[in-house]
Amino acid sequence: MTGTSTRLSLGPAIVTLAMALLAAAIAWLQVAPALEAAPAAGYDVPRMVLLYSTLPRMATALLAGAALALSGALFQQVLRNPLASPTTLGISAGANLALAIATLFAPALLGFGRDLVAITGSGIAAALVFMLGARRGFSPFSLVLSGLVISLWCGALSAILMLLNERYLISLFIWGSGSLSQQSWSIPLSLLPKIGAIAILSALIIRPLSLLELGEAGASALGLRIAQLRFIAVAAAVTLAAFVTSAVGVIGFIGLVAPTIARLSGARRPVEILVWSTLMGASLLWFADSGVQYLAGAMADFLPTGAVTAVFGSPLLLLLLPRLKTRHRILQGRTRQAGRLAIGPKALPLALVTVILAVLVALFIGRAIDGTWALPDASIASEILGLRTPRVFAALASGAMLAVAGVILQRLTGNEMASPEVLGISAGATFGVTIAVFAIAAPGLASQLGFAAFGALVVLAVIFAFSVRSGLAPERVLLAGIALSAMVDAVVGILTASGDPRSFFLMRWMSGSTYTIDGITAITASVAAVILIATAFSTRRWLDILPLGPQAATAVGLPLTSSRLALFGLAGLLSAAATLSVGPLSFIGLMAPHLAREAGLVRALPQMAGAAAIGGGLMVLADWVGRTVVFPYAIPAGLVSALVGAPFLMLMLRRKA
Repeated sequence: MTGTSTRLSLGPAIVTLAMALLAAAIAWLQVAPALEAAPAAGYDVPRMVLLYSTLPRMATALLAGAALALSGALFQQVLRNPLASPTTLGISAGANLALAIATLFAPALLGFGRDLVAITGSGIAAALVFMLGARRGFSPFSLVLSGLVISLWCGALSAILMLLNERYLISLFIWGSGSLSQQSWSIPLSLLPKIGAIAILSALIIRPLSLLELGEAGASALGLRIAQLRFIAVAAAVTLAAFVTSAVGVIGFIGLVAPTIARLSGARRPVEILVWSTLMGASLLWFADSGVQYLAGAMADFLPTGAVTAVFGSPLLLLLLPRLKTRHRILQGRTRQAGRLAIGPKALPLALVTVILAVLVALFIGRAIDGTWALPDASIASEILGLRTPRVFAALASGAMLAVAGVILQRLTGNEMASPEVLGISAGATFGVTIAVFAIAAPGLASQLGFAAFGALVVLAVIFAFSVRSGLAPERVLLAGIALSAMVDAVVGILTASGDPRSFFLMRWMSGSTYTIDGITAITASVAAVILIATAFSTRRWLDILPLGPQAATAVGLPLTSSRLALFGLAGLLSAAATLSVGPLSFIGLMAPHLAREAGLVRALPQMAGAAAIGGGLMVLADWVGRTVVFPYAIPAGLVSALVGAPFLMLMLRRKA
């Protein structure tokens, strides 16, 4: 055993012990006053709070953190993707949507127990993921993509229900952000046997998971049934996440970050990753929750633990990021397209024709004052078109820019989950707008855009600062972006949970709204789209070569660091320009590249052109549906784009590979 191996083996223990000691120290400060006080005669309130609130909350934090981290480690190990987690695969979103629907339309169901409703939602989401994944042999690509689609669709529908019924669902929103408040031992005692049973099952599949390290071909040669193993591992991970979500709400960051921190601190083998991820998840959530209670005092119960966890976990992830051993992943969708293209070369002209039709429909068909469908009246046609045209063309330009940014990021990183939102640009812009909303009494559009641009540039600069020493290695850039996004989202989530009315303005802006678009903004977005997308087309050779890996790229003379810098910078500019126009959109940049590839556009240039047409067309269609379907109300285009686009992608995923 070398000295290096010995140091690496101690890394996870040191990190876990440090977090546990910090958590224990803070916890002692909380419980010491009650323990040291003399027992009061009669009803001893401090001791009752200690026994039936503080201690159960700590136990719940330990169990929930361990379960979520184990769930995330199983997902990442079996799907071979460092971005896989219960949150990104739709399990938590399914539970949240089920609770929202039950609260609004069937409140009697809540009488059977909130847990049952949440588990049913998680189960349905997981069943849909399995159903889509089964058509392609439970391959990691199909499971990850199916999970993303289900997650976005459930999240978008939940957000729409929230916006239309905010007075009924505000408490659900706070619970959905994760709350560990306890009034008894019932939740930790119910979680313990369930999590224990799944942990035993996870221990039994460690050896098969280790064989996956040999690659699918090697593992199959040794007799491993890969599809069966994936089904068991994903089922175990889903069940763990469902148990925790039904008990304490959505605490998503633990499942993503704990396995990553375990690997960065030195865990290498699957058994090490599963064990240390579990312990780190428990310690991190205990530390975050204890810190919140100690620092926030009486306000602690109103702060969402899920959001606060990201505030504590993100700096730790950034601190450990320089230890990341970079590796390149080949985008699997690229290797399996040959011979099964459904549309092929006809996809691009078909997409362009569809975009033109969508623009014409959005411009000329709408609702009259009495709510009936009608073409613009000749007497007021110029006024109506003057209102609709900026929104339509800003949506078209923004959707196209986000789609091309998504193609660049997915080809550059080799990760099918990469998108402008993952890179953190959208979160930076959101944070800038948050500052504007809370620092200025009534920020105008120019102030909002200025603050959003500032936030996006700051996030981009920080990501590059953390990644430049590694030559802008894609995996390191993505993880830095995820950490910063989680931190920014956490701050926004905490402000939202405070109940401040301004937080609902932020929710609408984050949903991708075209409400405030004027002529100048539309022209600016259109010009930016033409210039930036043309620049992206000129990088098509880089984007065809880089997915082959750094060795192949270097062998043909491609300057690795400078090409990565240029492409990350271009993706950042495309994302920032789109976000500043219509707000952060969580669907277009992720799904349009997949839709283009599923339609048969494999090489870089046709994929970018197809994705731009699909992304722009989807945004125009989403904006039109959003302003007409529930007239006179309006639904943000970003949410509608997920509802409209996800079913298309589901249909494509149902085709066999």
